[in-house]
Amino acid sequence: MSALSGIRVLDLSRILAGPWAGQILADLGAEVIKVERPGSGDDTRGWGPPFVKDPDGVDGQEAAYYHCANRNKQSITLDFTQKEGQQLAIALAKQSDVLIENFKVGGLAAYGLDYPSLKAINPKLIYCSITGFGQNGPYAKRAGYDFMIQGMGGLMSLTGHPDTEEGGGPMKVGVALTDIQCGLYSAIGILAALVQREKTGEGQHIDMALLDVQVACLANQAMNYLVSGQSPKRLGNAHPNIVPYQDFPTADGNMILAIGNDRQFRAFCELADCIHLADNPDFATNAARVKNRSELIPLLRQRTVFKTTANWITLLEAASVPCGPINNLQQVFANEQVKARGLHLDLPHPTFGSVPQVASPLRLSKSPVSYHSAAPQLGEHTEHLLTELLGLSSAEIAQLRTIGVI
Repeated sequence: MSALSGIRVLDLSRILAGPWAGQILADLGAEVIKVERPGSGDDTRGWGPPFVKDPDGVDGQEAAYYHCANRNKQSITLDFTQKEGQQLAIALAKQSDVLIENFKVGGLAAYGLDYPSLKAINPKLIYCSITGFGQNGPYAKRAGYDFMIQGMGGLMSLTGHPDTEEGGGPMKVGVALTDIQCGLYSAIGILAALVQREKTGEGQHIDMALLDVQVACLANQAMNYLVSGQSPKRLGNAHPNIVPYQDFPTADGNMILAIGNDRQFRAFCELADCIHLADNPDFATNAARVKNRSELIPLLRQRTVFKTTANWITLLEAASVPCGPINNLQQVFANEQVKARGLHLDLPHPTFGSVPQVASPLRLSKSPVSYHSAAPQLGEHTEHLLTELLGLSSAEIAQLRTIGVI
């Protein structure tokens, strides 16, 4: 049995952070109902190219972006700005265990879909709000987006080459990492609230903010600042606390060296025919190497260029020195370890035949993640849900379509 079997989630969220949290819960066995606008749905359905192709190789109308965060869900189209739509959304919330939303603070109160209103009819409801800045504070009413939060939350001050180097300056991460992290924290909060509900019988409100998550995920860099009072600088691919821990050129490209202790550094120097560097007091310890990185790194680069990436990896792995290639995504999905872990899978789809997916990294021995469907078509399950959950007749559903509620 799936870990979250029997849990129903009403997902009112859009774009990435909320849908990512909903997909995690769906992978773990929850029934996730995605509520979308009639006619258009989640904005990311149109965020292409690339678009998923049908069996004949023709582009469909659904972007790959949308399919990254919405598998294992059901889609219902519902306009809850209309009175009839509000009533249906409230009825669905009454029968749900969890609700996820990412509207502006206070935006759902006008429709009776805010937490106080729904708590009154469903005290067991766990209500997760995802916003840019949280439910309180001077920025609470502002909209928040991943890119701007990466900047405001300090991540871009740490990412990119130093200003003194060619191409230097702040840089965002290559994926919407703040959204992803917020989705992960949201799922964790929801799971914790479900455990708490088992003890008390009561639900609760979860207040998630992109800015909070970004600052929390600064990890050692935040602590470096809080302890030293000095704002860390951009170091490109280098590490602020460990040296050498960055990219190095090879005879045919580049590789990563991730040396975490003095033994590993000595082992590398032996293989690179520069043992004198490990014996040098300026480089013998990690603290010394961090202090003298500007002198050490050019000396190491002069050594790494004489072997290919594959040669280095073979030698360094045999000596237990952490290292690796810098792969593009074609190389990632061709990698034997990625294949062995089953990270690429295909899920059935009524129009496209199948849709490629990246598997969940969760590996549970007793209640494993399960996959049953690709992301749903817009409104694919509307009639089924209105009939099975809310008991509407065919005539009532037809009338709702006529007035544009569904």
